Amino acid sequence: MDMQSRIRQLFQASIETKQQSMNVLAPFIEQAGQVMVNALLSEGKILTCGNGGSAGDAQHFSSELLNRFERERPSLPAIALTTDSSTVTSIANDYSYNEIFSKQIRALGRPGDVLLAISTSGNSANVIQAIQAAHDREMAVVALTGRNGGGMASLLLPEDVEIRVPAKSTARIQEVHLLTIHCLCDLIDNQLFGGEE
Repeated sequence: MDMQSRIRQLFQASIETKQQSMNVLAPFIEQAGQVMVNALLSEGKILTCGNGGSAGDAQHFSSELLNRFERERPSLPAIALTTDSSTVTSIANDYSYNEIFSKQIRALGRPGDVLLAISTSGNSANVIQAIQAAHDREMAVVALTGRNGGGMASLLLPEDVEIRVPAKSTARIQEVHLLTIHCLCDLIDNQLFGGEE
């Protein structure tokens, strides 16, 4: 197979995964957006976490809220728990890598805040511990997962929202996670600041 055919095949796989996900995920994305809007309206904040590409997605979401998405509007409170290398490495060194997010949540999380927890497999041990810490702090959880939801799915409470991408490929799941993040940003902006002209 020539390289351009392979590239077209990857584009097609991404398109098909997004099309399969669209109707399945739309109600959950809407629900998650409302959970986040309610928290922000109540002066809560959104904490985000994930590993690898999911850490990048966590930071991407946080930056879109703190800075701006597609319009001028006030900054919104969001913190990516993946970005402070001194904190992350000290927790990993002194305690355990599995606690790098949960210790931060126990310090920074408040009742009414939201945790955006991202893992393509749903089995990242440190994200699972983050969810447990969020529940201990009376925070709602929005979980971005894939495959069968992994260990994260079994931890979620009725007030939490799981957005589970119906795919097995990590790359395809991450592509839908990114689109989901943009959908959430759009929903938050429109709910808080009204539809654009």
